[in-house]
Amino acid sequence: MRVPNSVVLPVGTHVDCCREEEVEEKRRDIMARITDMLAERKSNLAHFINNLEGSEEPEFYMDQWERLKEMESCTLTILNLVAVNCTDHQDIKKLEATILEHVKNEELFPEVIRVLPPIYRQVEAAIVDIAQSEEMAGHGMMDLQYLLSKLSQREHLASLGRELLQDILRYLHRIGLVVWYEEIQQLESTVFLQPTFLITMFKLLVRHCLVQQLESIS
Repeated sequence: MRVPNSVVLPVGTHVDCCREEEVEEKRRDIMARITDMLAERKSNLAHFINNLEGSEEPEFYMDQWERLKEMESCTLTILNLVAVNCTDHQDIKKLEATILEHVKNEELFPEVIRVLPPIYRQVEAAIVDIAQSEEMAGHGMMDLQYLLSKLSQREHLASLGRELLQDILRYLHRIGLVVWYEEIQQLESTVFLQPTFLITMFKLLVRHCLVQQLESIS
């Protein structure tokens, strides 16, 4: 909701826990809830903006007004929900195909035809090579400066600078190859070369029955 020109693909899991007719019913219900939520958000933003514009001294609220107007201008495209049985490998492949089909849609993603500089591909290939090497720790975490030094050891990347590497990491973060939380001060110097480790860790820490499990411990 805060990112300009966002495209959202809702995914409904646990289809295997539902009857076939329930799946379609839940799909319609979820899409209706999303539509109502967006309509309510638009109405609330308009209400807040009108309140600020109608205040006695609107110049004092200019910063808030600008932020609200910026949020109001953020368009959000909601695609049709995809229902998935996560225990069925074919369903996962269908989801993957659906995502790729949408991503290649130039109307949804006008920048999909942008050509990346060759060094982006070279750094991407080198990072994949490092992540798969035997010296890579199981958690896949690496210090940003150390990663730069490792990449710079490669002949064709000897001139790679920190600023350019950061630009490339932002791109690789967006496409999901790495995870780099540059906006979090405590993590800005750490690059996760194996994002699946984070998924595994979160699965251990965040689960629907965690509270009950903790309460059961004397």
